[in-house]
Amino acid sequence: MAQLKHIAIRTHDVEKTAAFYKQVFNLEQVGVGQNGIYLTDGYLNIAILNFRPVAAGESMKLGIDHVGFQVDDVDAYVARVEACGGQSLDHRNAVAPADSAKPQSYFEVKCIGPDGQVIDVSSAGWVGAR
Repeated sequence: MAQLKHIAIRTHDVEKTAAFYKQVFNLEQVGVGQNGIYLTDGYLNIAILNFRPVAAGESMKLGIDHVGFQVDDVDAYVARVEACGGQSLDHRNAVAPADSAKPQSYFEVKCIGPDGQVIDVSSAGWVGAR
């Protein structure tokens, strides 16, 4: 069975974006490379990579569609997102862990990170994720 273990986020400011994820979600920096900074929560590796211009015909965009973090206290983490320069959106779903098979339980609050990335924050988690 395949397991998601890596997400890459492209940004114009690698240090700022890495600092945001480290400060808000307590991710640990596990590496620095020529193109970026590598973080982990112990289960998933997140590469914060430098955005670079592309040649004609290539496509590259900033960020990814979204990332999700399971937390023990949604309100506390939303406050941390806001304190670190992100923002909370008005997309709050009231769910409980018992509701984890329902599609609306895939997030409880949508937030925006430093480069406009959408961040789902949930205490209920996602179907199939430990």
